[in-house]
Amino acid sequence: MAVSRRVFIATAAVLAATGATGPALAAHRAPAATEDPRYRIPVSPDDTEADLVRKASQVRPTARQIAWQRLERTAFLHFGVNTFTGLEWGTGDEDPDVFQPVGLDTDQWARALRDGGFRLAILTVKHHDGFVLYPSRYTNHSVASSSWREGRGDVLRSFADSMRRHGIKVGVYISPADENQYLHGVYANGSARADRTIPAPVEGDDRTPARSYTLPATDYGAHMLNQLYEVLTEYGPVDEVWFDGAQGRIPPDKVEKYDWDSWYTLVRSLAPGAVIAVSGPDVRWVGDEGGLAREDEWSVVPVREKDYGRTDYALSYDAPDMGSRDALVKARPVADHLQWWPAECDVSIRDGWFYHADQHPKSVDQLRDIYFRSVGRNSVLLLNIPPDTHGLLPAADVARLREFRERVDRELPEDLARGARTTVSPGRVTVDLGREREVDRIRLAEDIGYGQQVESFVVEAHREGAWTEVTRAGTIGASRILLLAAPVRARRWRVRVTGSRAAARLAEFRLYRSQAVPIG
Repeated sequence: MAVSRRVFIATAAVLAATGATGPALAAHRAPAATEDPRYRIPVSPDDTEADLVRKASQVRPTARQIAWQRLERTAFLHFGVNTFTGLEWGTGDEDPDVFQPVGLDTDQWARALRDGGFRLAILTVKHHDGFVLYPSRYTNHSVASSSWREGRGDVLRSFADSMRRHGIKVGVYISPADENQYLHGVYANGSARADRTIPAPVEGDDRTPARSYTLPATDYGAHMLNQLYEVLTEYGPVDEVWFDGAQGRIPPDKVEKYDWDSWYTLVRSLAPGAVIAVSGPDVRWVGDEGGLAREDEWSVVPVREKDYGRTDYALSYDAPDMGSRDALVKARPVADHLQWWPAECDVSIRDGWFYHADQHPKSVDQLRDIYFRSVGRNSVLLLNIPPDTHGLLPAADVARLREFRERVDRELPEDLARGARTTVSPGRVTVDLGREREVDRIRLAEDIGYGQQVESFVVEAHREGAWTEVTRAGTIGASRILLLAAPVRARRWRVRVTGSRAAARLAEFRLYRSQAVPIG
């Protein structure tokens, strides 16, 4: 089937990117996604390729997904009993008193993340071991059972307050797997789903909830709901709730079927602005733990529902292609919907996810490469920086975060196209820099309020009286950064969309000349 070449590039969006303003900008603003999200459109095995492409072109992100995509750099903080036992996956029977971060300074975490250019941070409130970093009413495997701060410590409280104080959004990771609750006969105990009242009252409970919820859940599902209720009602606004799909390390005949639908319902009610990732409907795992997106990463992908409403991949999570025309057709027999499900690229700054004294942070070159292969490929980077046994981010990691931000700033300094004269015609945008300038970095973005449409494009420079191709690529999405092998010198530059599913609207066309990287 021939590639569609029907392209329109919104003048207002390009003017906004190049620094111009005017009445036309408001007139072309993207529609409010919360009123008509269209983030999920049903598909059928009877759909033709043309049907699938048309439906994919109609999928739109929600307001929360647009806000999340703009974060670009987010942080993970793996911290808990594993920090002190040296394990990556805890056992659930740890002595809570092993948790002794006597130098805990979450303001130090926040300063380091802010200086590294991070806009949101996710804390492992509960990892697979079940140890909880706040004094929960529903388990004794928590900071309240440690002698640290005489049992009155609350890492989540400190974390949330510090992040907000330094302008960083708050995210929480609450592991579905729970080795401690398995040992206590709650996790994977075979209980049936039944209506549960959340929050469940406990002895000495002084809460007066404004609203309670009746949701179907197993015994363990209710346990998770009660802890979600605590976290989402007592620690201020949360912008990302992060679930993985891990099962506990238990006998193979013992499986806990997670109550995803009830968990999602409670999160949506208590934190309506939060994206639910990665076993969630808003954000997907990119498919590796190296922080690397695909060369052409689509935010509109085929999905199917499993396990009480969990959003799952129609294709394999590590498929080399998630959303092209070929992928849509390949997924057609099993897909339920086409959905706006953008990629999050998780990776740790060290080899492990928790702190280990014998490990060292990645080099600046490695982090720089990860940035361009995640943020530069229509994804959000989620970089883990694990606090140490003192409760601090290691000095080497703090220095590396600052160096990482400085390196990106040198790679993408002043936008040479800002304020340049811009010409828009069907299928192309041309900028006149006023004089010849060297360019070796190019950044593009679609206005994703209108979906992801671009399938292929070419960037050209006007040299020696003719337009000459400089580089070409496939998708754009929310962010596409192209690195030229050598600088190209020209006054006039243009991007020409050569393939698009529907009218394409570019929000950014930026040109940079990277600065020299210091040696040593």
